[in-house]
Amino acid sequence: MIISRTPLRVSFFGGGTDYPIWYKEHGGKVIATSINKYSYVICRYCPPFFDYNYCLRYRKREETKTVEEIKHPSIRECLRWVSLSRGVEIQHNADLPAMSGLGSSSAFTVGLLNALYALKGQLVTKEQLALEAIHVEQNLIRESVGSQDQTITAFGGFNRVRFGGATEILVEPITIDLNNLRALENHLMLFFVGFPRVASEIARKQIEVTPGKQAELNTMMNIVDEAVKILKSGPERIDDFGRLLHEQWLVKRGITSLISNSLIDQVYEAGRECGALGGKLLGAGGGGFFLFYARPQDQPKIRERLKTLLYVPFSFDYTGTQIIYYLPEEFFQKTSGNAVSGK
Repeated sequence: MIISRTPLRVSFFGGGTDYPIWYKEHGGKVIATSINKYSYVICRYCPPFFDYNYCLRYRKREETKTVEEIKHPSIRECLRWVSLSRGVEIQHNADLPAMSGLGSSSAFTVGLLNALYALKGQLVTKEQLALEAIHVEQNLIRESVGSQDQTITAFGGFNRVRFGGATEILVEPITIDLNNLRALENHLMLFFVGFPRVASEIARKQIEVTPGKQAELNTMMNIVDEAVKILKSGPERIDDFGRLLHEQWLVKRGITSLISNSLIDQVYEAGRECGALGGKLLGAGGGGFFLFYARPQDQPKIRERLKTLLYVPFSFDYTGTQIIYYLPEEFFQKTSGNAVSGK
């Protein structure tokens, strides 16, 4: 039996420049971090007692004879890609809901690949998991997704990631003073504003308009580099990080009208009126989680003003995807056999 744990992610800057249609020609940059909220995948070979070979539990339950019958696209394509010799049971659990802007779909794909390889007795690199998850989602499933979610959830940590060129992805940990890092964490607030329209539909529209949004996307890439400079400048400039989030939000919401709506605008204005220096909606848009940057002394006012929304404390994660439980099949068979026989 295998259990993988894969972190969800918060994206700060550069979202939209991680779509292949953009970065294969212009390059792309994002700043993002994995957080201490996780996606768990439990996986084992299917016991021989049932009339199915594959048993899948996520929001739904599937029991099938073949991989081809599986309806969940990521599970189906990951199983085809890794190519196991036998049927499996797969169960998924997560700390936060799907379709909420935290990269949960990609975290699941990364964690599933990690678990399936471990089931085969193979240890693969985080880079391989990121690239294969990108391939599964973009080329096999043909989802309208970028490449940052798979990368951040696989590698973990607080990073600037570059896209394009010969390496496809280049992960650069942002090395700053620990006090600066803690100060940044203490200035961040996360609120759940409700489930969005299907994120892939919003992302599809954003991809369609990307060729005509060169000025906006170049601005967002420049903001990435400016944010790194702020983080390395010392605690006296940390509030500029929040102001930069505000600047980027104004740019990003102009890319397509689907990114924001009247409810999200009201939430943001309420936070700003109570002292937030900046913020952004996470993910493709339309709903999900909203991130604020606010000084600690202003946060109680913001929480009171937005008390109808769910507030979710979080901190940064530095592990990336991991196998947190590994029980070899031989041991599992022995213990199961002893339990059955009463020995």
